[in-house]
Amino acid sequence: MGILIIVVVIVVVVILLGMGLSLRNVQQYQRGVVFRFGRLLPAIRGPGLRWIRPIGDRMSKVSIQTEVLGVPAQGAITADNVTLTVDAVVYFRVLDPVKALVNVNSYPAAVSQIAQTSLRSVIGRADLDTLLSDRDHVNAELKTVMDAPTEEPWGLRIERVEIKDIALPESMMRSMSKQAEAERERRARVIAADGEFQASQRLTDAAKTMADTPGALQLRLLQTVVDVSAEKNSTLVMPFPVEMLRFFERQNPEGVPGGTPTERKTVTAASAAEAIARTLPEVFAPSAKGSATTGRTEPTPPDATARPVTGAEPEPDGSERVSWHAPDGGNPAGRR
Repeated sequence: MGILIIVVVIVVVVILLGMGLSLRNVQQYQRGVVFRFGRLLPAIRGPGLRWIRPIGDRMSKVSIQTEVLGVPAQGAITADNVTLTVDAVVYFRVLDPVKALVNVNSYPAAVSQIAQTSLRSVIGRADLDTLLSDRDHVNAELKTVMDAPTEEPWGLRIERVEIKDIALPESMMRSMSKQAEAERERRARVIAADGEFQASQRLTDAAKTMADTPGALQLRLLQTVVDVSAEKNSTLVMPFPVEMLRFFERQNPEGVPGGTPTERKTVTAASAAEAIARTLPEVFAPSAKGSATTGRTEPTPPDATARPVTGAEPEPDGSERVSWHAPDGGNPAGRR
């Protein structure tokens, strides 16, 4: 009886040991590839408990999850001869577990080497501006270059390739900052010039409107005076009419009003004030011929070519009558 119990125990242990060697647990994100005596079996084992022969069979599990592989920083020279350092990241996953195990040894290391060489070749064909401004195009080209040797022969799919960082030399960074600063300054000047042009157009339209309506200019002058006085300043600035200066220019175009061609001088503030004081009576009463103090009519100035006649007789009021002979034979009379 004791011997029977021992035999039964041995049989149970052998069965349990055989089952332990025959059963394999495959996860949902894995696929099992079975080799029997080194020969590949065509059936790929899915997730769950899978039975294999305890003697002669060997199962290899392959993950079909997307793997992330960092590409070490690579020094490269761009198409426009700029030396820089670029690193990237690669996202890939296994499509065919059999090819990933049979056709390539350690496919993650193989993908890393392919990524490094492809990164160098793509950077060498692109210029610096493309790398900095159009990274999507560079990433797409890099993915295409890596897909060719990996998808069909190795059963891998490169899902995405991203350039993480581009390290530039210090001298190149300074040059780029100067270029960006100059470009922004150019834009600022163009915008300021455009604003001045638009403002000049609006001022031209306003000037035409005020020219058609003289009262608008006077209202604008009064508004300016109000704005200046609102600041509580001790000095009030009054604009000088341009028409007054044009009147002086018409009266004496060769110099200051009242001067002669031989006594020309530069118009200063004092001379302008003196000219204004001298000319204001003529501006406000240009048609007055008589004198307000004496009530007499001023004598008409003789012609420059007339000559006096000798033997003038005195007048009853003490003045002396002088006769002038004009070139045309006339005899204008005047008093002095």
